[in-house]
Amino acid sequence: MAYDITILKDETQDGVRVVYAQPCRDVCSQQIAFAVKDGIILEAAFAGGCSGNTQGICALIRGMRVADAVTRLEGISCG
Repeated sequence: MAYDITILKDETQDGVRVVYAQPCRDVCSQQIAFAVKDGIILEAAFAGGCSGNTQGICALIRGMRVADAVTRLEGISCG
C-alpha cells in the first residue's frame, strides 16, 4: 500500500538537503524530517508516533545511503 506524503519544506544549504514531510493521516507520525548529504542520511526525526519505534528507525538509517534505506523499508505498512 502506498502512502501519500506532503513535502512541507525542501531546502539545501552547504550541500545538505533538509526535507520536512507530512505523512497521510493513516500513520501516527505527524511529521518526518531528514537531512541528506551526498546520498547519505545524516539525521532523521519524527514528530509523533511511537517514540521507541521512531528513535530506532532514525538510529538504524543514520549513515545509510538513501537508496538502501528506501529498498529496505519499502513495502512496510503502518497500522
